Amino acid sequence: MRFLRYMAWPISLLYGLIVYCRNLLYDAQLLKSARFSTPTICVGNLSVGGTGKTPMIEYLIRQLQSHYKIAVLSRGYKRKSQGFQLGDENASVEVLGDEPFQLFAKFPSIPIAVDANRRNGIIQLEANVKPELVLLDDAFQHRKVAPTISVLLTTYSNPFTKDWYLPTGSLRDAKMASKRADVIVVTKCPENITETEQETLKKSLQKGTNQPVVFSALHYGEKLLGSKGEMFIQDLKKTPFTLVTGIANPAPLAHFLKDQHFQFSHLKFPDHHQFSTRELEKIQNSGLVITTEKDFVRLQGKVAELYYLPVAHVFLGEGEKVFLEVLQDALTPYFPHSF
Repeated sequence: MRFLRYMAWPISLLYGLIVYCRNLLYDAQLLKSARFSTPTICVGNLSVGGTGKTPMIEYLIRQLQSHYKIAVLSRGYKRKSQGFQLGDENASVEVLGDEPFQLFAKFPSIPIAVDANRRNGIIQLEANVKPELVLLDDAFQHRKVAPTISVLLTTYSNPFTKDWYLPTGSLRDAKMASKRADVIVVTKCPENITETEQETLKKSLQKGTNQPVVFSALHYGEKLLGSKGEMFIQDLKKTPFTLVTGIANPAPLAHFLKDQHFQFSHLKFPDHHQFSTRELEKIQNSGLVITTEKDFVRLQGKVAELYYLPVAHVFLGEGEKVFLEVLQDALTPYFPHSF
């Protein structure tokens, strides 16, 4: 693996140069970013997957849905449909993609749309849905749209400051692009992270700016939800099961289950994996299967004894207060009322 990364170094340098030039053209306004009358909150990262964007979108929906008419716009990665698609009675993983369909299933009253062309997606939402606020999922690097608020996520275990460009590393955007963020959220932190460690991370991420940096951890639910109802996860203490994951970074979930002393085997697949017939047969014959919510929407109806463990962002310390103040300050010019 190290040899392959070494061989890919020249490609990473070329990729980094292309990204740098692209950002330079946008910063000089030689390439234009569109601004919309409808305010937008962009949630994204600088790396490829695994920072917790979907749980953050869910957090924002729960915080804001009672105050504003919200719509969510995503790319719909690896979906089989084309162009703009709005979730309706015919929605499926194939039409929307796994993460947008997960949101659609969980929040049926919230318009969930997908379009690789974010400009067109917002135009279509404004024409057909007329939202007061649009959440842009995984759009930080898509500079064709200038969002009202940019939320940048980076993980505790692999902050962007320690990463490098694809394919040697996992960065798809320049580290200096972090300056466009209105707030940086360090995700998947240990809940006992010290104040000293937080301050050290803040200084390395801010790079001389005054951006707020807040910290969050993943909180796993007490109940498993699935094909046969729900059950308390602690009821599985003496029941071996199979963990199936097709996400970018399954390590936090696997570590959580190991720390709880569960007995399980782990079938790992790539992010957004499309399960083959042979793989589904293997999973079906694995007995009790625990998976992620994103994988559940792709495996539901194909595996008999299937459950997922819900997960959510939980801000640490004063993080939530700071985070909501950033949102409030940016949205105040658009809305006379606060949330």
